[in-house]
Amino acid sequence: MINVSRFILDNGLRVVHNYDPSTAMVAVNILYNVGSRDESPSMTGLAHLFEHLMFAGSANIPDFDAEMERAGGINNAWTSNDFTNFYDVAPAQNLETLLWLESDRMLALSFSEKALEVQRSVVIEEFKQTHLNRPYGDMTHYLRALVYKSHPYRYPTIGKEISHIEKVTMDDIRRFFYAHYAPNNAVMSICGNVTLDGARKAVEKWFGDIPHRDISPRLYLPELPVEAPRRLEVTGKVPYPVIVIAFPMPAYGEKGYIECDLLTDLLASGRSSRFFRRLVMGSGLFSAADASIIGSEEPGFLMLKGTLNDNSDESLRKAEKMLMEQAMQLTLPSGHEDAVSLYETQRAINRFASDFTFSSVNYLSRAQALSLAEMHQEDINSIVPSYAAMTPEMLTAAARAVIDPSRACTLIYRPE
Repeated sequence: MINVSRFILDNGLRVVHNYDPSTAMVAVNILYNVGSRDESPSMTGLAHLFEHLMFAGSANIPDFDAEMERAGGINNAWTSNDFTNFYDVAPAQNLETLLWLESDRMLALSFSEKALEVQRSVVIEEFKQTHLNRPYGDMTHYLRALVYKSHPYRYPTIGKEISHIEKVTMDDIRRFFYAHYAPNNAVMSICGNVTLDGARKAVEKWFGDIPHRDISPRLYLPELPVEAPRRLEVTGKVPYPVIVIAFPMPAYGEKGYIECDLLTDLLASGRSSRFFRRLVMGSGLFSAADASIIGSEEPGFLMLKGTLNDNSDESLRKAEKMLMEQAMQLTLPSGHEDAVSLYETQRAINRFASDFTFSSVNYLSRAQALSLAEMHQEDINSIVPSYAAMTPEMLTAAARAVIDPSRACTLIYRPE
């Protein structure tokens, strides 16, 4: 059981607190409800660029990292299609230094042309390194564009193309900042050796005067259903062919989301999984096989992925058929030898519960989990029980709803 306290400032900042006297440290996590889905389709990669700019100096603090280091702290951040997250860790007596740093960049950035140019160059190099010059790096570009035709999820967080990042102006930066980075669009969590009273006083001191802002609404329409199979074959400088089959699935919090998460665990988590035993070890066609979900705030997709040993057309046809057959077996009725079993279901639940519980032992991981739970307006202590409530019949029903060949989006990525 994780003990959680909550309070809200007058400007709308939501704060969750967990007192942990077993450590001498404190973690401060700030989750902003802004990601790449909030960008203009003609200027993608802006949320990720902001992740970098938020470390490049704020209104009253020109060097964020230097002040963090003086306090004996470390920090980092991540961006997704849905959220941008910043976290800091330092000795608990330096909590106010962390809040001073975070409050100043929530108040306003320095909006320096030099900082923009430096961070623009960093992001462009990251784009090249991770998506253009790495084998399979551009796979997410192809896959998202195949699954989504109108929704902002159709491009990855880093952006659709480098030219979008190159043309960002300071006016664009100012507009995006004041439309999204605000106390009423964020959740803060504080976890560590700080009492609730101490946390409340410090947060009110440093964040209480930051003004409430008007948040830019999301005006895009929901993605239309996939009504027929989609297929794309591409080539690149890669060593082996890869097959990816994606199926649209429910959003986080919707019925079927947890079931899909567990279904991919049945298929591909560990050496006892179906994919490892039957495809990697049992077929001779696959060097690796995986299954996962793109867990997102709006409908995402369940993904089957196989890396093959050779590039022949016959091997590709056989491998694709085998991937689909293994996934379709999850739709078989109870009693069939290949149907979802109680043993498999319980094993997947136990794995999730173990991973979630052990990750929560660490105060930083706990702080991030608390922020996400609060953003989702859910009790963090209800997450594991929600998974534990799943049955083989529920997983089978979800498989029948999601793993539908008529809605499969298949990407074949072959060597040149």
